[in-house]
Parts: sequence; structure tokens; C-alpha cells
Amino acid sequence: MTKASGFTLIEVMIVVAIIGILAAIAVPQYTDYITRSQLVEGHTGLADLRVRMEQYFQDNRTYDGVGLDNCGATAPAGTNFTYNCASAGQTYVATATGSAGRVVGFTFTINERNVRQTTATKVGWAPAVMPAPCFVTRKGDC
Repeated sequence: MTKASGFTLIEVMIVVAIIGILAAIAVPQYTDYITRSQLVEGHTGLADLRVRMEQYFQDNRTYDGVGLDNCGATAPAGTNFTYNCASAGQTYVATATGSAGRVVGFTFTINERNVRQTTATKVGWAPAVMPAPCFVTRKGDC
């Protein structure tokens, strides 16, 4: 009698179950990681816009100008967010709105006092208080 070699059906099914469990955990974590990495574009874009608005204000003593939506600075470059600005002479509010990929549904704002807010998020990403007094960087947290 010769001994059979190879794997039994039970052994193969156990391996498939283990791979399935690992995938069920890893895939959502990875997609959240990708989303978090894309949110950085909105945060840094608004920070860049704020610096340029302050530089414009130092030169002109007003935030009004010929840049983005009649603000003094132009919109930051980016692929996942669109930027808007509303100015009223001595004040402004700049907004980054998710426009592509995984960041659709996120909206961040910053003003001349450097007050940062998250005003909209995807389902499951919102902190306890909305609008959040910070930029959301991960699910339920700033």
C-alpha cells in the first residue's frame, strides 16, 4: 500500500478560511489608509492658501483681490480637491471640497484666524461634534 501525498480537502478549506478572514480585516484597513493619505492634499492645500492669503494681506491690507473667487491668492494645485474662497476685506473663509476618488464628501475650511474645521465627511468618518473644530485625519477623529 502506498501512502498518498498532497493536501486533504479539510486542510485546503482551513487555509482558504484563514485567507478569507485576513482579507476581511486587511482590505477595509487598506482602503481607510488610502483615504487618509488623500485627505492630506486638502489639508496642505488650505494651509498653502492661507499662507498666500496672509502674504497678500501684508502687501495690500485686504484679502480681496483678483485670485480665487475674488480672494487675493490663487487656488492650490491638486487633483482630489476643489478650492473656493469668500473674502470680505478683512476676513476670508477658504474651503476645500473633495471632488475625486475616495475624498468625495469631505469638506474642510480655514479662515484668517487659522480656525480649521471639517464641515462634512463620508459616513462613518465624522467625529462626535460636527462641524469638527479640526481637520479630520481618520475615522471619528481629528
